[in-house]
Amino acid sequence: MDYKEFFRQFKHLSETPGIGGKIKQRPEDFIVVEIVPKRLISEGHCLIYKLKKKNWETMAAVKEIAKRIGIHYKEIGFAGTKDRHALTVQYISICDTSLKEKLDSLKIQDIKLEFVGYGKALKLGMLIGNKFEIVIREPNLPIEEAFERTKEIIAELKSKGGFPNYFGYQRFGEKRVVNHEIGKLLLKGQFEDAAIKFLGEYTGEMEGDEARKNFLETKNIEKALEEFPKFLRYERAMLYRYKETKSWKKAFAVLPRPILRIFIHSYQSYLFNKVLSRRIEEGLPLNEALVGDIVCQIKHGIPLRSKTFKVTRGTLRLVNEKIKKGEAMVTGPIFGFASRLADGEMGKIEREILEDEGINLKEFKMKSLKILAEPGGRRELLIKPLEFKYKALPEENAMVFKFFLPKGVYATSVLREIMKDH
Repeated sequence: MDYKEFFRQFKHLSETPGIGGKIKQRPEDFIVVEIVPKRLISEGHCLIYKLKKKNWETMAAVKEIAKRIGIHYKEIGFAGTKDRHALTVQYISICDTSLKEKLDSLKIQDIKLEFVGYGKALKLGMLIGNKFEIVIREPNLPIEEAFERTKEIIAELKSKGGFPNYFGYQRFGEKRVVNHEIGKLLLKGQFEDAAIKFLGEYTGEMEGDEARKNFLETKNIEKALEEFPKFLRYERAMLYRYKETKSWKKAFAVLPRPILRIFIHSYQSYLFNKVLSRRIEEGLPLNEALVGDIVCQIKHGIPLRSKTFKVTRGTLRLVNEKIKKGEAMVTGPIFGFASRLADGEMGKIEREILEDEGINLKEFKMKSLKILAEPGGRRELLIKPLEFKYKALPEENAMVFKFFLPKGVYATSVLREIMKDH
């Protein structure tokens, strides 16, 4: 199952047909520029570099830089992960000033480092958001009609409060859509089943699929180590660890923590998407609070996800006034062991989905592998892109979109409503 088939289960918010088209035909079609607080690159003792890259996933780029300058990759900090199939600009920190000369002379294909000053050690999440410039090529309609159709979709979504804030397909895997399934198996402590899915699931269209297929059929570790290509380094690391320890739990623990946590985050994202889709299916508004909903504050267009409160009959009118003014938004659950669930109609949806999945919130404590414990939180149901602009490029048979999104919000979820391609 590819991501398009997987995403068909999540309902669009707009009913106007999409324009179709293709994205990421070339790296320059998908430009992402990270925005971090100014204080992070003006106060501190760490080297701060602007990392410009294309055809590199963030973790792979960080590992390559670390290898070239002779440090462990964990000594390089970054605020957010960026796509491989894009032209991206983000910041990294290295808290050893003696490495500046090496970094300034470093040459890696499709990677450029620019020293910007001294600041704090960067950690995941230390960003405000990202600016995007995205080209959609070859729409299903003549370009003038595609422009008018886009206008209709935007008008419909504006009347409904914005775009649905689904986690994008990158969260689950573009070709092997298995991250959320692995996450659920880890949550249940089923490490062997999770490992077999991670190592053995194949599509028949990717390099290394023959080795995955053979492993799925034979479970032969020695043979897998011979056959798995070198670029499947995480898979090979797990196989070696299992060979040493005979423990799939210990084999998973060998993965870098950000990679390992992707699986649990992916399952949390899947559950959030299911809740959001159900709310749309049931005709409940996303831009209006109901009694029992949990809303978060908005400041300068940025959701403050830690500042939430539950709506009561007494506060309903006031809350909806704040929502109309852009000072609050309705949220959905990022399920975790400390999750605060909604009441009312939204609470019913949240509890039904947990029951359907056979999940108890306490399981997110991950007692069998505590580094994966997730307390949970809330996430706004709508995306309201800032500085949103678009225009037709008739000479290229394309549309270009420019906008800013807060951290953790997916540009592909904005495009999904416009393209209706998945």
